[in-house]
Amino acid sequence: MTAPLWAPSQATIDNTQMAALMHRINRDHGEDLQDYSALHAWSIEHAEAFWALWWDIADIQAVSRGDTVLERPDAMPGARWFPQARLNFAENLLRRRDDHPALVVCDERRRRKVISYAELYEQVAKLAHSLKQSGVTAGDRVAGFVPNSEHAVIGMLAAASIGAVWSSCSPDFGFNGVMDRFGQIQPKVLIATDGYTWNGKPIDTLPRLAEISDAIDSINQIVIFSFLKDEVETDGIDKAVTWDDYLSNPATTVEFEPQPFDHPLYILYSSGTTGAPKCIIHSAGGTLLQHLKEHRLHTDLDASDVLFYYTTCGWMMWNWLVSGLACGATLVLYDGSPFSPAPDVLWEMAEREKVTVFGTSAKYIAACEKEGLLPGKSHDLTSLRAVLSTGSALAHESFDYVYRDIKEDLLLASISGGTDIVSCFALGCPIRPVYRGQLQCRGLGMAVDVFDDEGKPLREEKGELVCAQPFPSMPVGFWNDPNGERYREAYFSTFPGIWAHGDYAEITAEDGLVIHGRSDAVLNPGGVRIGTAEIYRQVEKVEGVLESLCVGQEWGDDVRVVLFVRLREDRTLDDALCEEIKRTIRANTTPRHVPAKIIEVEDIPRTLSGKIVELAVRNVIHGRPVKNQDALANPEALELYKNLPQLQH
Repeated sequence: MTAPLWAPSQATIDNTQMAALMHRINRDHGEDLQDYSALHAWSIEHAEAFWALWWDIADIQAVSRGDTVLERPDAMPGARWFPQARLNFAENLLRRRDDHPALVVCDERRRRKVISYAELYEQVAKLAHSLKQSGVTAGDRVAGFVPNSEHAVIGMLAAASIGAVWSSCSPDFGFNGVMDRFGQIQPKVLIATDGYTWNGKPIDTLPRLAEISDAIDSINQIVIFSFLKDEVETDGIDKAVTWDDYLSNPATTVEFEPQPFDHPLYILYSSGTTGAPKCIIHSAGGTLLQHLKEHRLHTDLDASDVLFYYTTCGWMMWNWLVSGLACGATLVLYDGSPFSPAPDVLWEMAEREKVTVFGTSAKYIAACEKEGLLPGKSHDLTSLRAVLSTGSALAHESFDYVYRDIKEDLLLASISGGTDIVSCFALGCPIRPVYRGQLQCRGLGMAVDVFDDEGKPLREEKGELVCAQPFPSMPVGFWNDPNGERYREAYFSTFPGIWAHGDYAEITAEDGLVIHGRSDAVLNPGGVRIGTAEIYRQVEKVEGVLESLCVGQEWGDDVRVVLFVRLREDRTLDDALCEEIKRTIRANTTPRHVPAKIIEVEDIPRTLSGKIVELAVRNVIHGRPVKNQDALANPEALELYKNLPQLQH
């Protein structure tokens, strides 16, 4: 076996909530579980017992749970968890009501605000009261066009307390991007910012709000808060009111309205780069139960923790972060560029706020290394005990960087799941070692496997990432998909009755997981399947390359690998650099991984949540249309890939 980069001490293991769960199962169910693999296997083989036990341990606040844990267990989709339960999501996140900090709100303008649990509860009470006065009832949609500030958290909790459905996107979305999302779900109330800053540049969103107000007939109230300017201007925006005026009522108590377990809580959106975004509906009960499991068991989060995740309100990691309130932890919110006003701004914040769990993207960690940042030397990270990474596969070299230059003694958890399940399939495990390049474990209660094309399980071989049993955070369905046809097509068309996630993955000898990229972006030169992450990992080692994008180009009767690279300002793609890239890839993979073409580009297109769009580039170089460019943060970048002479020979 490979030597681990880090392993928890026995004392650390014994004090985890996961170890306590294992002891409880051994005591109450007569088992002798001794390690995580055995615990995970038990949670799959006894799924109903596991989720019922976790409900009790997590102390879910509910009017009732009911006797039935899982209805129609063999139906996937179609299974229903806790069909008799009645609960309220917001009540579970607001169970703490004291002066302990709930939110620490920071931004790139170096503003900082602390909001206690008591203050958060009071603000939610006032907003919920006003939403009811605006006619919002259970099932209605409340939308947020919001930065990562306290307003988004208060808005979501107020909507959830009524049983309304919360859906948000960040204010960097253009008009068409907003319409592609909120235009489908028809919100009754829109909570919005007057603007935001990015890299020190102020951006006024009020003109866009006026357009949105005119275009979505269902909106009967727009609540605007000041984030860019000192005072809000509502002139020219129909149905607009300021945040302060809207919350100027005497309400002090939240009336939590209980709903069924599968009552809609969130609507999240697919990236939408191949058409209109899918509107994915997630349930209150499934989200709560799953997030509590991931926070308390897989992250060992409790009320003493300070949890940070760098995210926007248009990415599901925001929803994941906010659920940390259910543990009584302090959440740190940050809005703005992660490198503004200084490259180390997030590490400075981590030191100041004594962050214990620091979450970010794989791209950010790689960028920190490229910037030459040494957070462990430049900042006091004594409080930090875990770093979480997602958004794309975390390169092996990034594991080295974290343990070398951030902190030796911490849990590095590369996690993977996504918008589709508002949670994780694979993530951290505080009772297991960390191995270079691996996600530590498959999630408890999640029957995650890797299948070949025939639907047979694979070990230490690459294949399709699947989930073979129902789990609580499966979507309720898609919006405007009454018969569930689009839902079934999205996840169950590859293997009937089995969730196929669209990731190309591998279960390792250590029982961890490696994600090799998206299945639909897998390269296939000479009939050999290659995950793009395998190539990115090697290219990131090359000093002159900032980032890259890899696609397969149809060429003759085969597919050839084409690598696009964005370089440092002082570098050009000469023969020496091309050879260094090819040599690095060949030495650490196989000759088939070596690109036939390496082409320098000025920019790499990304979705609004920051993911590179391999499929869009593949379509462009083949002369095919990209259906929804409004889903891109930088759609103009696609022009760089059209009619490239290097691809004609």
